[in-house]
Amino acid sequence: MRNFHFDTVFRRGLPTLLLLMAAAAGSAQAQAAPPAEGPMLTQPAVLGMLALLLVIVLGAATVLVSRVASLIRGSQKPTLTEELEHFDETVTNLTPSQLDTIVARHQARHFELSGAELGSTNPALDPQGLVQQVAVDVHSPWFHEKRRTAPFTDLDPQLTRLVSAFLLCAAGWLVLGTTVGWYVGVKFVSPDLDHVAALSFGRLRPVHTNMVFWGWTSLAMIGLGYFVVPRTNNIPIYSLRIGWWSLGLINASVILGSACLMAGINNGGGEYREYIWPVMLLFAVGIVLTLINFYQTIARRTTEEFYISNWYIMAATIWGIVLTVIGYLPFYQNGMGETITQGYYMHMGVGMWFMTFTLGLMYYFLPMSLNKPIYSYSLGVLAFWTQLLFYTMIGTHHFIFSPLPWWLQTVAIVFSVGMVIPVLAGTINFLMTFRGSRKRVGDSYSLPFLLIGVLFYFTGSFQGSLQAFRYTNLVWHFTDFNVAHSHLTMYGIVAFMLWGCIYTLVPRLRGREPRQGLVGVHFWFALIGLLGYSMALMIGGTLKGQSWMEGEPFLKSVVLMAPYWLWRAIGGTFMLLAHFVFLYNLADMLLGKVAPATPVITPEPQVQAHEILESV
Repeated sequence: MRNFHFDTVFRRGLPTLLLLMAAAAGSAQAQAAPPAEGPMLTQPAVLGMLALLLVIVLGAATVLVSRVASLIRGSQKPTLTEELEHFDETVTNLTPSQLDTIVARHQARHFELSGAELGSTNPALDPQGLVQQVAVDVHSPWFHEKRRTAPFTDLDPQLTRLVSAFLLCAAGWLVLGTTVGWYVGVKFVSPDLDHVAALSFGRLRPVHTNMVFWGWTSLAMIGLGYFVVPRTNNIPIYSLRIGWWSLGLINASVILGSACLMAGINNGGGEYREYIWPVMLLFAVGIVLTLINFYQTIARRTTEEFYISNWYIMAATIWGIVLTVIGYLPFYQNGMGETITQGYYMHMGVGMWFMTFTLGLMYYFLPMSLNKPIYSYSLGVLAFWTQLLFYTMIGTHHFIFSPLPWWLQTVAIVFSVGMVIPVLAGTINFLMTFRGSRKRVGDSYSLPFLLIGVLFYFTGSFQGSLQAFRYTNLVWHFTDFNVAHSHLTMYGIVAFMLWGCIYTLVPRLRGREPRQGLVGVHFWFALIGLLGYSMALMIGGTLKGQSWMEGEPFLKSVVLMAPYWLWRAIGGTFMLLAHFVFLYNLADMLLGKVAPATPVITPEPQVQAHEILESV
């Protein structure tokens, strides 16, 4: 199984590469699989998949070109028009204290040396405004200078500590959970790597999935929610103590659940619900406490408008509780009833807990990053209600051609197609908000994460709808293609959006920027790793599905996957390295020392700030 040549990837995968990527180099050899000239190329779902993959590749290429263009622009002298635009934008975003500083400098008319400017212990005095910027960290000329963010000055330090604790715990679970996942991926290439029961594939795989679901993603979402909910409602969070309790309970559930899984104690065959019910009860109580905290905060809001982020966050929290109850109540889970419940639990967990909560965060942090309002409130409402309508009935599309009722399978397919409505509404809303901000994306280290997340939101979600069709389900389901799809959604959408939100918020919490080069390493390693991981499994999964449909021995489909599992491990290695870099960036921003600002004495302003701006 391990004796293969690298050119096997190209010889066996060429017809599928043509099918999935619509482009390939070279030609098939005599040993290659027969070209896919049959019904696959005539299937609308397959053609749609080609278009979606093209969108992913073009999106990554666009970001790369934007980065190169930013580098080139940074090495050129700005034009007068660009300088004026930068000046106008700077004046528009000035804070009151900055305006007062400008007024003080405007008032300075006389200047004379006192003789103690360089040797005095007094604070620096700059009445003429000669010093525009003091920098102690000189960046490499290879990096285009990013736009820096002003820290919030009105934050409760206790809330900052709570949000920081959630995010640091989440990043720790991300690194630990994906390290387990990387080790599981290596086992595909070298299955005899160890002979320890606790490290077997059957035990480590659910450790990986549950750890990144309930540890990384859930804690990151809730931590960001603890900032968004009080901010959008203009009122302090209802109870910081409840927030700390929820953090402790969720962490405890992940620790105990992982220990139980490695010891062979699990909930049976339910995917993503392998934790036994006492362990999952801790997680459920943590979510209930979170709901109480958010609800009480919103109920006491001082704003008249109910911002759309709260719609998504509250709905996701409620659905998270409902999902846990339905997934673990035992009395109706017998026979095919358990299969139906599994499909519901699996898809509702992804769509109504992770996806809905993350979209609510996007509706806050994307406008914050771009310094402009969301394009359309109405599109956000449309996406919200149609997601609630269509997502609840699509779980059975994981069991097409099963003994489940045919009408139930058809309903799942129809509602899967209906998911195009909320996906299009959300994608259009986000991309129209991005409109006209190409330069700002190049000047930011958080916006590329958000942009890639939006592109994967469209392609990954649309791909799920196309996979629900009966023909594509027959080819791809129960193969590695489904593993690729799950990573395109949970990683490409949710993880990239969460990273963008975190890089938007954290520098504003403590006034400490991340290291620009390391943020770039995080972004490109994660994106390249995901693309390599997913493309390899899509090609191999298609070959495996064709092998099954042709009635070939099962072992042959295992052997043909060997080179694609190697590329899966390579892509996973890039992704894991990106996570270590992210953990370092986050810890550096939240735990590193913040350099104290040098006090500057300025004369008291004699005129109002708006008068100076009007004169400018």
